[in-house]
Amino acid sequence: MSHFTTILTQIRDVDALEAACAELGVEMLLDTEARGFANSTRHGELVVRLKGPYDIAANRSAPTEPYELSTDWWNGHVEAEVGPNYGRLLQLYGVHKTMREAAKKHLRVTRRQESDGSIKLTLAA
Repeated sequence: MSHFTTILTQIRDVDALEAACAELGVEMLLDTEARGFANSTRHGELVVRLKGPYDIAANRSAPTEPYELSTDWWNGHVEAEVGPNYGRLLQLYGVHKTMREAAKKHLRVTRRQESDGSIKLTLAA
Protein backbone atom coordinates (compact mmCIF):
# COMPACT_ATOMS: atom_id res chain seq x y z
CA MET A 1 0.00 0.00 0.00
CA SER A 2 1.42 3.35 -1.04
CA HIS A 3 1.53 6.21 1.42
CA PHE A 4 2.47 8.81 -1.21
CA THR A 5 0.21 11.85 -1.48
CA THR A 6 0.21 14.15 -4.53
CA ILE A 7 -0.41 17.90 -4.42
CA LEU A 8 -0.73 20.06 -7.55
CA THR A 9 1.59 23.05 -7.37
CA GLN A 10 2.62 25.82 -9.71
CA ILE A 11 6.28 24.88 -9.93
CA ARG A 12 7.44 25.72 -13.44
CA ASP A 13 11.01 26.93 -12.89
CA VAL A 14 13.36 24.03 -12.17
CA ASP A 15 16.32 26.34 -11.46
CA ALA A 16 14.33 28.22 -8.81
CA LEU A 17 13.32 24.91 -7.22
CA GLU A 18 16.94 23.78 -7.22
CA ALA A 19 17.98 27.05 -5.54
CA ALA A 20 15.26 26.58 -2.90
CA CYS A 21 16.52 23.05 -2.26
CA ALA A 22 20.09 24.30 -1.90
CA GLU A 23 18.97 26.89 0.63
CA LEU A 24 17.23 24.17 2.63
CA GLY A 25 20.41 22.09 2.48
CA VAL A 26 18.90 19.29 0.40
CA GLU A 27 19.71 18.03 -3.07
CA MET A 28 17.54 17.96 -6.19
CA LEU A 29 18.11 14.94 -8.44
CA LEU A 30 16.87 14.23 -11.95
CA ASP A 31 14.98 11.14 -13.12
CA THR A 32 15.27 8.90 -10.08
CA GLU A 33 13.24 7.22 -7.34
CA ALA A 34 11.86 8.99 -4.26
CA ARG A 35 11.88 6.98 -1.03
CA GLY A 36 8.74 6.34 1.00
CA PHE A 37 7.34 4.20 3.83
CA ALA A 38 8.30 0.50 3.95
CA ASN A 39 10.77 0.83 1.09
CA SER A 40 8.08 1.99 -1.34
CA THR A 41 9.29 4.31 -4.08
CA ARG A 42 7.82 6.72 -6.59
CA HIS A 43 9.61 7.75 -9.77
CA GLY A 44 10.23 11.47 -10.17
CA GLU A 45 11.31 13.61 -13.10
CA LEU A 46 12.79 15.62 -10.24
CA VAL A 47 13.41 14.26 -6.75
CA VAL A 48 14.15 16.35 -3.69
CA ARG A 49 16.46 14.06 -1.71
CA LEU A 50 15.76 14.85 1.93
CA LYS A 51 18.00 14.05 4.88
CA GLY A 52 15.40 11.81 6.52
CA PRO A 53 14.02 8.50 5.25
CA TYR A 54 11.56 9.94 2.69
CA ASP A 55 11.88 12.16 -0.39
CA ILE A 56 9.70 14.33 -2.62
CA ALA A 57 8.97 13.34 -6.23
CA ALA A 58 8.00 16.02 -8.76
CA ASN A 59 6.25 15.05 -12.00
CA ARG A 60 4.17 16.72 -14.68
CA SER A 61 1.14 15.24 -16.41
CA ALA A 62 2.25 16.96 -19.65
CA PRO A 63 5.37 18.97 -20.65
CA THR A 64 3.55 22.32 -20.37
CA GLU A 65 1.88 21.56 -17.03
CA PRO A 66 3.24 22.55 -13.59
CA TYR A 67 4.89 19.95 -11.39
CA GLU A 68 2.90 17.93 -8.90
CA LEU A 69 4.74 17.11 -5.69
CA SER A 70 4.31 13.67 -4.14
CA THR A 71 5.67 12.48 -0.84
CA ASP A 72 5.00 10.17 2.07
CA TRP A 73 3.91 12.37 4.99
CA TRP A 74 3.95 9.49 7.50
CA ASN A 75 5.47 10.24 10.90
CA GLY A 76 6.36 13.87 10.15
CA HIS A 77 9.74 13.24 8.50
CA VAL A 78 9.06 15.37 5.40
CA GLU A 79 7.16 18.06 7.31
CA ALA A 80 10.14 18.51 9.66
CA GLU A 81 12.39 19.34 6.71
CA VAL A 82 10.17 21.32 4.33
CA GLY A 83 7.24 22.41 6.50
CA PRO A 84 3.56 21.48 6.49
CA ASN A 85 2.25 21.05 2.94
CA TYR A 86 5.75 21.83 1.63
CA GLY A 87 5.42 25.34 3.13
CA ARG A 88 9.11 26.26 3.53
CA LEU A 89 10.07 24.66 0.21
CA LEU A 90 7.33 26.53 -1.66
CA GLN A 91 8.12 29.77 0.17
CA LEU A 92 11.77 29.57 -0.87
CA TYR A 93 10.78 28.54 -4.39
CA GLY A 94 8.69 31.73 -4.59
CA VAL A 95 11.57 33.82 -3.26
CA HIS A 96 14.05 32.43 -5.78
CA LYS A 97 11.54 32.64 -8.66
CA THR A 98 10.87 36.30 -7.82
CA MET A 99 14.57 37.08 -7.57
CA ARG A 100 15.24 35.43 -10.96
CA GLU A 101 12.41 37.34 -12.65
CA ALA A 102 13.53 40.62 -11.04
CA ALA A 103 17.07 40.09 -12.32
CA LYS A 104 15.72 39.63 -15.86
CA LYS A 105 14.11 43.08 -15.55
CA HIS A 106 17.28 44.57 -14.01
CA LEU A 107 15.58 45.22 -10.68
CA ARG A 108 17.40 45.20 -7.36
CA VAL A 109 16.02 42.87 -4.73
CA THR A 110 16.36 43.33 -1.00
CA ARG A 111 15.51 40.28 1.08
CA ARG A 112 14.69 40.34 4.77
CA GLN A 113 13.73 37.46 7.06
CA GLU A 114 10.91 38.48 9.37
CA SER A 115 10.62 37.25 12.97
CA ASP A 116 7.45 35.31 12.11
CA GLY A 117 9.29 33.26 9.47
CA SER A 118 7.99 35.18 6.49
CA ILE A 119 10.40 36.64 3.95
CA LYS A 120 9.98 40.20 2.76
CA LEU A 121 11.27 41.05 -0.73
CA THR A 122 11.58 44.65 -1.87
CA LEU A 123 12.13 45.31 -5.58
CA ALA A 124 13.52 48.60 -6.90
CA ALA A 125 14.74 49.92 -10.22
